[in-house]
Amino acid sequence: MKTGIGIKAADTAAVAQALNLILADEHVLYIKTRNAHWNVEGPDFYAQHKFFEDQYAQLEDIIDEVAERIRSIGHFSVATMGKFLELTRLTEQSRSSNDSLGFIKELLEDHESIIVHMRENIPQFDEKWHDIGTSDFLTGIMEIHEKMAWMLRSHLVK
Repeated sequence: MKTGIGIKAADTAAVAQALNLILADEHVLYIKTRNAHWNVEGPDFYAQHKFFEDQYAQLEDIIDEVAERIRSIGHFSVATMGKFLELTRLTEQSRSSNDSLGFIKELLEDHESIIVHMRENIPQFDEKWHDIGTSDFLTGIMEIHEKMAWMLRSHLVK
């Protein structure tokens, strides 16, 4: 269906493509955080189990919002694991142990990677594709990742 939201069709297509890349990263990070929640071991198990649960719930909300943003500009969201793995910039985990600090360090790296990617690319949504709404939307998502990264980072301070 054609949208009449004041943005050229070619620009909404480019925005949707960029958002689908973000959606893929969010999904992979969500799965990795679920893995940490399910499989964390150690004397801090219960606290970390609950902590990771809070983090994946936030990611679940982000995923839904990104997918709905893609739909709101008239395009379809990717929605298969194969496509997410094809598009993501993140890597799947390969762990030798399930300690909380290992999970935290890896998840922190992924959040920071997403933050840097967003910070570098948010301006083009407004300047190149004339979509200030998506630019603003992604700034809010980036701020959520910054807070989540802070929470993870705070576990690493001695």
